[in-house]
Amino acid sequence: MENLIDKIHYEQGGELLEVVNENGVGTNRPATRGEVHKTGLWHRAIIVAIVNDENKILIQKRAKTKEKFPGLWDLSTAGHVPFGQDSVSCAATEIMEELGYMLPKKVGVRDFRFMGSFRNQLSLADNFIENQFYDFFIYNLNVPLEDIHIQKNEVEDVRYATIFEIKEMADQGLFHPRTEWIQILYRYIARF
Repeated sequence: MENLIDKIHYEQGGELLEVVNENGVGTNRPATRGEVHKTGLWHRAIIVAIVNDENKILIQKRAKTKEKFPGLWDLSTAGHVPFGQDSVSCAATEIMEELGYMLPKKVGVRDFRFMGSFRNQLSLADNFIENQFYDFFIYNLNVPLEDIHIQKNEVEDVRYATIFEIKEMADQGLFHPRTEWIQILYRYIARF
């Protein structure tokens, strides 16, 4: 199967994602990122909130060159789950890729607190439909800003914010419109 996947990836170009059904169940069918967005196929993505000991959340400003929601703020990291990869390993990979931050060697599945999944549908243009199931994780980690080396084509800036600042920014339209996670994160932080 890997040779077929590599062949499809090479011939069609672009990252391969797994098509999921309308309930988020995997179909074991690969499709390119372009095909998924052009035809509105359901697929899986992750979002991660890195929360430090002060209950502040690391947020990133999306690069102005991003195809979707350029220049808006977003959670610590987000990304599509590639075909054949699970959500937790994708979350770890996205932290290292987008933020240039190497996670400790002993990162385990339990370090990523799974907070739930939710559906999100956005029609951005006639030929760009985003039908995603997001897996939302919280990762408790103190990351000094000076240890972050952002991927410039993905991220413009990073900073820490309280959940109240994030809510206010979202209300002002400064955040990626996928904000279902705000209430979940608020309930998590309010426990402490």
